[in-house]
Amino acid sequence: MSQGSKILELPVIAAIPLVMVLGNSMIVPVLPTMEEKLNLTQFQVSLIITAFSFAAGLIIPLVGYLSDRFGRKIIIVPALILYGLGGVSAGVAAWLMSDAYPIILISRIIQGIGAAGTAPIAMALIGDLYSGGKESKALGLIEATNGLGKVLSPILGSLIALLVWYAVFFAFPVLCFFTALAVWFFVKESKPPKPKPLKQYINSIKEIFKKQGSWLITAFVVGATGLFILFGVLFYLSDVLETNYKVDGMLKGLILAIPLMGTVTTSYITGGRIKQNKPLMRKLMLIGLLLMTGSLVAVAFFKQIYLMIGLLTISSIGNGLVLPCLNTLITGAVAKSERGMITSLYNSLRFLGVAVGPPVFGWLMEISHRFMFLSVAGLAALIWVLTFFLIKPGAGNKTKGKETKASPSVPSTLFKKIPAK
Repeated sequence: MSQGSKILELPVIAAIPLVMVLGNSMIVPVLPTMEEKLNLTQFQVSLIITAFSFAAGLIIPLVGYLSDRFGRKIIIVPALILYGLGGVSAGVAAWLMSDAYPIILISRIIQGIGAAGTAPIAMALIGDLYSGGKESKALGLIEATNGLGKVLSPILGSLIALLVWYAVFFAFPVLCFFTALAVWFFVKESKPPKPKPLKQYINSIKEIFKKQGSWLITAFVVGATGLFILFGVLFYLSDVLETNYKVDGMLKGLILAIPLMGTVTTSYITGGRIKQNKPLMRKLMLIGLLLMTGSLVAVAFFKQIYLMIGLLTISSIGNGLVLPCLNTLITGAVAKSERGMITSLYNSLRFLGVAVGPPVFGWLMEISHRFMFLSVAGLAALIWVLTFFLIKPGAGNKTKGKETKASPSVPSTLFKKIPAK
């Protein structure tokens, strides 16, 4: 690969989660208009988001296995194209059909299937291509671009909808197709290892969870909980701004971007600093979860909007400390031949956290403001306890499929030796 192509490699990979988030979240500002134009119920509109997340969650483990067997690029590129085609299909239906809803819903399912092969596999690809400090920095970058997509989505969606409400469906396919071309030409992937027979592959996954399951499952749950809280908080803040302060459209998007930028900025800085320092990762995760717990407890006793935004931004900064550390621990925990499946299972739970956050917060909001935030703070505290006891330094590192010398900077049994098969 030429030097110029090598320079572009990481930005191209980082664009994958950005495109995935834009494609899903840019439609959120137009949902009320879609409800009006297509004469839909609120439940029908909610399915536009749910169908995407549900399809992605079901397919992610399958594409993880396929990426381990056949390679990352061969999954990512068609997935991006499929994602884009789903957007085109929804846009054409909204443009030309009076009863476009069934086609839009099917198109969203297609997009969810495409999305399954994007960001989760990009995380595994980074684990394949980089090591040491470069790996943690790259993982911090894709977490930051993921968050940046969430920041930009409501703003861009509102702007594009000024043309016509269904224009958002046509906007991101262009990004999908250009990103697919860039991945194909600028990302140099080594030849995948010889595929294991399916039974042997499944046994390898079982062996990973048998030896590392306590910390690995904890890490999955911590990541899902962090995104559950983040998206639940954003849902709550969006409702408060619109209902109590009559703030809507682009201005609301800009205000919601404030806590999201806390996650984005902190994720990028954290990824660049942690390198492969496992005790530092654990320390930052515990600090981040304490920030989340403390700020959520404080919000329970205040309803003043500026103070709430400030405290929820602190909670988001805590998320930004936690997520890059988890990404680095999880991608470095297993050999290349099983990495796609492990990162896919992790991302499946992340999708689940995103999907259930808004409805659970909506239910808690009906009880009371204080009960909602104290309940969520209790959940964050529980996750802190699990992290403290189950993710901790130890010896016996297994990284990149090779045995390394024991080091005091390695998390717990995280990294007991698993024979390469």
